[in-house]
Amino acid sequence: MSYFTLKDGERLYYEDKGRGPDTIIMMHGWTSSHDIYLKPVETLREQARCIIYDHRGHGGSKAANKGAPTMETLASDLNEIITGLSLSNITLLGWSMGAGVVFNYVRLYGCGALKQIILCDMTPKQLNDEEWKLGLYQGNYTKEDMERDTGKDFYSLYKEFAVAAVPKLKKIPGFLLKKPLKEKLDNCDESVLKSLAVSMKLQDNRPIVGQITVPLSYFYADPGSLFSPELAEWYREHVRTTYKSVRFPECTHMLVTDYPEKFTEEVSKVLQSASDQ
Repeated sequence: MSYFTLKDGERLYYEDKGRGPDTIIMMHGWTSSHDIYLKPVETLREQARCIIYDHRGHGGSKAANKGAPTMETLASDLNEIITGLSLSNITLLGWSMGAGVVFNYVRLYGCGALKQIILCDMTPKQLNDEEWKLGLYQGNYTKEDMERDTGKDFYSLYKEFAVAAVPKLKKIPGFLLKKPLKEKLDNCDESVLKSLAVSMKLQDNRPIVGQITVPLSYFYADPGSLFSPELAEWYREHVRTTYKSVRFPECTHMLVTDYPEKFTEEVSKVLQSASDQ
């Protein structure tokens, strides 16, 4: 087991596998962990050095729970890992909240250390309004909904999120669903989850998309669950560099685990295209 010690003394669990001139850093989503990438890494490590780690308050980093971390905090953590491990030629991959970390990293540190970016099923702005309908819950979550959620217990909020991400969970009786969802939450620090959830929802990262200066790929679920597949076209219209989208048909937000072979194959293709440049 390896831990990276941050400047503030917090320790993040990480795994470093493979070798090569290129590096891929793969960041998980909210309430998830590095485990989601274990299977893909077994293949991808033949192409590149693979770094996977747990964000503060998640998985092996559950004890890294001081204060009220924000998305900017996670971007700072990522920068410390990049500099502390002397990483270069980086493909930066973020799924869900991990993609939010990518946006914040680009805003704070630019793209100088990066070779390319892969965003997986994430909107640049979660709160929907009259002019923006590509946010959370396929355009059906607003500032007013967020304000109403402040009065709900945390398990209920997480259950709503989980069912929206994986619609088939609706068919499971509540008393049967509660145990696995509770186990998922037990693997995280609740205060960190709450803080990051608020931070994500309050951000508008749309301007950051135009500031990306390296090739960008967008992996998305269709028909989707949390987010609209129409985001793929929105990114196409606003990305100013080389762009490609990869569709995962009949897929939920959990595209990494819904189709692990396809996910691995598509990441491998992106890595290969970068090495050919």
